[in-house]
Amino acid sequence: MRKAIATLVLTMCSGTIMAADIEEPDFDLLDQFGAVEIRHYEPTIQAQTTLESDAATTSGFRRLAGYIFGGNDQGMEIAMTAPVQETLDAPRPIMAFTMPSAYSMAELPRPNAADVTLREIPGKTVAVIRFSGWATSSRVEHQTAQLLAELERRDIEVVGGLSLNQYNPPWTLPFLRRNEVMVEIRGPAPTDQNASGGSASTTVPTA
Repeated sequence: MRKAIATLVLTMCSGTIMAADIEEPDFDLLDQFGAVEIRHYEPTIQAQTTLESDAATTSGFRRLAGYIFGGNDQGMEIAMTAPVQETLDAPRPIMAFTMPSAYSMAELPRPNAADVTLREIPGKTVAVIRFSGWATSSRVEHQTAQLLAELERRDIEVVGGLSLNQYNPPWTLPFLRRNEVMVEIRGPAPTDQNASGGSASTTVPTA
């Protein structure tokens, strides 16, 4: 079902939106052990919509894409960013697009659709595991289990929900695709000693 997201990106997002310089949220890389990264993200703004089920990714993506393609009270087009995020551990998943960092909440137009909302996301520390290929349910479950087992082994406390984050346009070959399972943890904010100062596109090592 999650292949539907990638297919819709191709159908609904032109080459301009999917350009190589597409924006991703900045983060500080705090630590890394094995396949797991510990990152700190600054506050962001997301456009969110609630899915009726995991099978409703297509309609959820269309609602969010509609908002950034002018379905708002100003008819404004907003650049798409990466990743497309979907919560994993809720009866009704939430799909989200992160808004470009150039906008404040006051500057963003209001969605026309009642089931699309804007939300300010506080800064947070997260644990992330990256994997390639298509983000099928079985692969996501395997990576999630691996991530949580590694955190438990190191006595790192999980304090937030899990999410799947997908970064690539659909024409990307499976072995070059970038997917991440992410979970909020209790951890320190970055300091001058441990902050990388990079962004998601520049600080993540190649898998």
